Amino acid sequence: MTNRRRQALHLAYFTIAYNVVECVLALVAGALAGSIALVGFGLDSLVESLSGGVMVYRFARHETMSAKEEARLERRAVRIVGYTFFVLSAYVLYESLEKLIFQEAPAPSLFGICIALASIIVMPVLFALKYRTGKSLGSASLMADSKQTLACAMLSVALLIGLGLNYWFGIWQADPFIGLVIVALLIREGYQTLKEEKLCSCAS
Repeated sequence: MTNRRRQALHLAYFTIAYNVVECVLALVAGALAGSIALVGFGLDSLVESLSGGVMVYRFARHETMSAKEEARLERRAVRIVGYTFFVLSAYVLYESLEKLIFQEAPAPSLFGICIALASIIVMPVLFALKYRTGKSLGSASLMADSKQTLACAMLSVALLIGLGLNYWFGIWQADPFIGLVIVALLIREGYQTLKEEKLCSCAS
């Protein structure tokens, strides 16, 4: 295994570990505060950990695969990453609309604000490392996975805004509204990722 592929594997392991912890903390904080933005963020972390698992499978098996098998697995990995965006967006959309319609106000969450701040620091660095490694390897799946990490960074900023408005100014509507912003970002990233998968298919 080359150094670049080993680095890709290590990045995938870190992605899984960090996002599992982030998922648990965000879901707990979201349940305590009744925050769909936090729950949606936690589910996004879960999806990203699953995406990291796909990357582990992708790069751990490289040495035993033929070029044709590797290309097929590459396309499948990109497709899985793409569909996960849509699955998550459907749930967050439903919950956000429900809270707005029935006016279910979430409680302020300082815990959630700390989670968002940590993600804002970690995710951009992880995105840059993944994207650079994926580009050097010519791996569309790793580059697609890096975009999911970038989406997580953007979600962190949106989450911080929503939680901050509720915590400091009592604007509870900001929480489900940010949930809708998260939905839009997820759909966009899912669409872009599936476009990457089609490009992989055309190139093979």
